[in-house]
Amino acid sequence: MDLSFFINEVAKDSLTIFALPLFLIVVLLEYWFDKKEHLDLYYGKDTRASFWMLIFTAIVEAVPKLLAFIAFFYLHEITPLKEVIQRQWWAFGLLFVLDDFTYYWFHRMNHEVRLFWAGHVPHHSAIKMNFGTALRQGVGERIHKFLFWMWLPLLGFDALMIFMVMSVNLFYQFWVHTELVDKLPPAFEFIFNTPSHHRVHHASNIRYLDCNHGGVFIVWDRIFGTFSKEQDFEKPVYGLTENITSHHPIHVATHEYQAIWKDVRSTSNFLEKLKYIFYAPGWSHNGEDKRAKTLRKNLK
Repeated sequence: MDLSFFINEVAKDSLTIFALPLFLIVVLLEYWFDKKEHLDLYYGKDTRASFWMLIFTAIVEAVPKLLAFIAFFYLHEITPLKEVIQRQWWAFGLLFVLDDFTYYWFHRMNHEVRLFWAGHVPHHSAIKMNFGTALRQGVGERIHKFLFWMWLPLLGFDALMIFMVMSVNLFYQFWVHTELVDKLPPAFEFIFNTPSHHRVHHASNIRYLDCNHGGVFIVWDRIFGTFSKEQDFEKPVYGLTENITSHHPIHVATHEYQAIWKDVRSTSNFLEKLKYIFYAPGWSHNGEDKRAKTLRKNLK
């Protein structure tokens, strides 16, 4: 099979492309409502940076996505389970759950491994929570993202199935980026990721740091100990524990890579260099430990 075959197959995963105009319309409606009600949900420079990250992500993701599709295709070819999984309705249901389980660990590792965090942090550098922030995707994370999904084609799910379900998951996550939706019925809040849960995820408050990583289901966070409820007595403060100093698109996309390089050069110890790359953000060889788990532990 030649490259054109794989390009044509990847092009069939078009949900995100079709959804983009809808996303933009919803952003405009929220922006209009924000101005009408004087809610202060949008900040011009912050929003412009979000749209730049959307553009950067589309560019950076193109090659890794194609390579991942090719890898998924050939992994699916070698598994005997491909005779069992043939796009049945239950197979899509099972894949939907397994995809979200995979997303949870991908997302969690983006917060707990600094090199991965450098690729994810543009999404969290937004200081406002709105639908525009949903479009502010992590740029560098697109390079390593698909490695987390490599196990799924070995279970018999074909490449296009996986990409389609990944798109549905991403589509769901758009609506949780808002302050306009309050808490939903308890049963829904217990099972699913909601705007309330995701406001916690985007907050820089110590009690909320590195919590609520689920995409569609919040039960993964409840199971694996990373869940935090949005408390009425503590409103989420969005952005980073140390906010970026510039909204220039290049700075937004690369500032944490620059910070890692600076920290790696600050020590001659090879093991410490590796820790700056692979430990959680906030670790330091000669200063205060500001990793999220340490800060939360000290808060109790």
